[in-house]
Amino acid sequence: MSLLKRFFFLPLFIILACLFFFPYKQVIAFYFEDSDRLIAFFPIAESQTFQIVYTHSIHFTDVVETYTIFEKELVLTELMYENFAVGMPSNAEGNEVFEQRDGKYAITNMNRRFQTIDLRIGQVRANHRLIYKGKEVVLGEKIGYGKWVRIVPTRISLWQQLKGVNIIDE
Repeated sequence: MSLLKRFFFLPLFIILACLFFFPYKQVIAFYFEDSDRLIAFFPIAESQTFQIVYTHSIHFTDVVETYTIFEKELVLTELMYENFAVGMPSNAEGNEVFEQRDGKYAITNMNRRFQTIDLRIGQVRANHRLIYKGKEVVLGEKIGYGKWVRIVPTRISLWQQLKGVNIIDE
């Protein structure tokens, strides 16, 4: 191979490899348990919000957790529920605000930060759903009922996007 071809193909190969394997797209990723096996994801920009909704196992009403992404962390900003049953808070802490809205209870102004969230997708009643930009996705249908996933705000490459399932923009 001539020297000119080497100088042409090597930089081209490096550029294509970088484009294919460089993690550039901000997403919420769902990994299988505590592994690096990407199951699903959805693209999200910093400071955008999404919600995880589930049916509480004791009082059988919906609980809505609202999260935003800030500096590579999931930040729980609001919790809304209908019933003061077992496992639900009865008041706000610190700078949080407890209020009643439309017959539901809400804790707002929350700033609870998580690097990851482990979730066992309910098989019977929980019916975990993801709501983002007005679209609702049943996590059990997309990921599998009973699966343990680790939810992580991260950046992924084009290669990872091809291996995973975009559960919002399928």
